[in-house]
Amino acid sequence: MNSLFSTLAQAGPNPNTGTIIFIVVAVVVVIFLLLILWVLGSIISLYVQAFVSGAGVGIPDMIGMKLRRVDLRTVVLQRIAAVKAGLDIPVTKIETHYLAGGRVVYVIRALIAAKAARIAMSWETACAIDLAGRDILDAVQTSVNPKVIECPGAASGRATIDAVAQDGIQLKAKALVTVRTNINNLIGGATEETIIARVGQGIVSTIGSASTHKSVLANPDDISRKILESGLDAGTAFEILSIDIKDVDVGENIGAKLQADQAETDKKRFQAEAEKRRALALALEQENKAKIQENRALVVLAEAEVPKAMAEALRSGHFGVMDYYRLRNLQADTAMRGAIAGGESNPGQG
Repeated sequence: MNSLFSTLAQAGPNPNTGTIIFIVVAVVVVIFLLLILWVLGSIISLYVQAFVSGAGVGIPDMIGMKLRRVDLRTVVLQRIAAVKAGLDIPVTKIETHYLAGGRVVYVIRALIAAKAARIAMSWETACAIDLAGRDILDAVQTSVNPKVIECPGAASGRATIDAVAQDGIQLKAKALVTVRTNINNLIGGATEETIIARVGQGIVSTIGSASTHKSVLANPDDISRKILESGLDAGTAFEILSIDIKDVDVGENIGAKLQADQAETDKKRFQAEAEKRRALALALEQENKAKIQENRALVVLAEAEVPKAMAEALRSGHFGVMDYYRLRNLQADTAMRGAIAGGESNPGQG
């Protein structure tokens, strides 16, 4: 373009210069019009749809959304759907929620479903729930059509909830929990996992408080009644409508098993105590044997002193020779009597 103008300037006054300038201006105008048509061509059909539907989305608003890189088709079509459903939601709010990263389609569908089901829910509440990461459409559908949750859940990896009655018999239970969404508690409320955990806790507590397992088998509805009375849905995003016991099976005799284990433990404990007492008795026996040997040694030492004492008595004249012979005769007589009686004698040493 610059080279074209410089060529015209160098050419000077020329009768064809005006024609050339006109052609250049015409080309520029055509290019500008083509750009406008390109921009308007992508929104003209949407404008016509919105105008016919009474949605009232203006071309300037569409151009602005186009410049802001908003998915124009999604925003306009959802505005039309809202108006047709009787919801007066300004297109600016829909665009704002789109720019915030919200799922506009789900929010509009959820509001339409809530209006049809006569559930009070504002645009702000729906946007907040959607931006919080909750599936707003599924929440509204669950509020209209309650869903059934199996307890225990598949994620737990357990097939039943096991509990033991007071008579020691184990019961295996399965439950079906019917819930519907509580829209007011959806933001910040606990999820299905909390419901499953609380119902499992209620089943274990109810079975554990039963005097016998037969009473539970005879009246399984008592479990549902006690769980519902405890208000397990408090603080959750759901309202529990009913709890149905799907199945109750008899498991092991946990009480007898525990008693057997306790008896085995007591047996080992008593055996250990008996072994301890036996070891103490053996130690005492060995100690007594040592004392006996010690006393025998003392006796031997004392007997060894007798001849010395007798010799000293003989030398000092306190003990005569005849006295010594009489003592020996007495010892011999005693040894003979012992031999005749079959006993042992210890005449001593002279």
